[in-house]
Amino acid sequence: MIGSARRRLAALAATAALASLATAPTARADAPAPAPNLATNPGFEIPTLPLADWGSIPGWHCAAGEGAVTAAARTGGSALAITPASDDSTGRCEQTLAVRPNTTYTYSAWVHGSYAFLGASGTGHDVPPAWTASTGDGWQRLSTTFTTGAATASVRLYAHGWYGQGPVSVDDVSVTGDSPAPAPLVQSAPTEDGVVFVTIDDGWTRDPAAVRLIADRKVPVTAFPLPMPEGFEPDYFARATAVPGSTIEDHGVSHRDLTTLSPAEQQAEVCDARDAVTARYGTVPTLLRPPYFAVNADLRQAAANCGMKYLVTASADFGWGASDISHPGPLRSGDVIILHFTDTLVSDLQRALDAAAQAGLKPAALGDHLR
Repeated sequence: MIGSARRRLAALAATAALASLATAPTARADAPAPAPNLATNPGFEIPTLPLADWGSIPGWHCAAGEGAVTAAARTGGSALAITPASDDSTGRCEQTLAVRPNTTYTYSAWVHGSYAFLGASGTGHDVPPAWTASTGDGWQRLSTTFTTGAATASVRLYAHGWYGQGPVSVDDVSVTGDSPAPAPLVQSAPTEDGVVFVTIDDGWTRDPAAVRLIADRKVPVTAFPLPMPEGFEPDYFARATAVPGSTIEDHGVSHRDLTTLSPAEQQAEVCDARDAVTARYGTVPTLLRPPYFAVNADLRQAAANCGMKYLVTASADFGWGASDISHPGPLRSGDVIILHFTDTLVSDLQRALDAAAQAGLKPAALGDHLR
């Protein structure tokens, strides 16, 4: 993080207050606001960052070599081009989107080419895809409607071509329906259990001694690594979170201040980082650590659309030799401690554990207290 620990922690209360007060602009009574589009990167316009972990199409995941961004768009400057690689493939591209249970959604897109398919899986009900044998020389809109099941929290949206057929283009994707409630912002977890929560960010320095200390002291760790260092040494973060109760969560892709981005870019950052963790570790993050603790109303909604239950900042910073607490006195039950995967992590963690012990507190699993 940039700037001193004290400045970061001093900003927390103001950040939380602003986020809780943020509301969407009031629509004119005679001009109802259009339904928000919940899809991630619906127009394929978000630029690919120079990061190996971002993927070729932000927000979307295609079979290797079968999906690419093309300038032959219906609107804007980009569209998705799907080309099945063999007679055994449809060239499926997809994304995961958080939804509300027992809710009806409409998923649509404009397609160009022969044998284009559009649909959703994991809805809780069987939903036939929308498809067309050919769009002729122009673009055609495909649309399907689905109602989620009583226990459905997310769905997989997909588009694909057909076995052995030529390329299909997709543009102007739309998903409408009730969006999930904005994810709340927390800097501590209310509890009288006499516990604190250790969180560790980023991952650029991966010290084996820190993993040994975590294991020896049996510290449940909530890790927020970035996808790129995850990819350099994924096993390191698996070992750092091997103590029961530990989890690997979401920190965005690029470590930019997400409040400086559009809502669409925010959603792509959060969803792609979620997908990187899911692909590498088989678990789905539900907590977002916003870089620089920067939060606005758009980010709370984008995080919810990606399935995040909470945005988590911190109430104590023990990183880089600091021992800063955002409230008077020693650590309190429920405090969230932030550390970083740096060359000082061993001494930082030891100092944090000592401060907790002096306050009569022990480390516990954050996920058990944020449900």
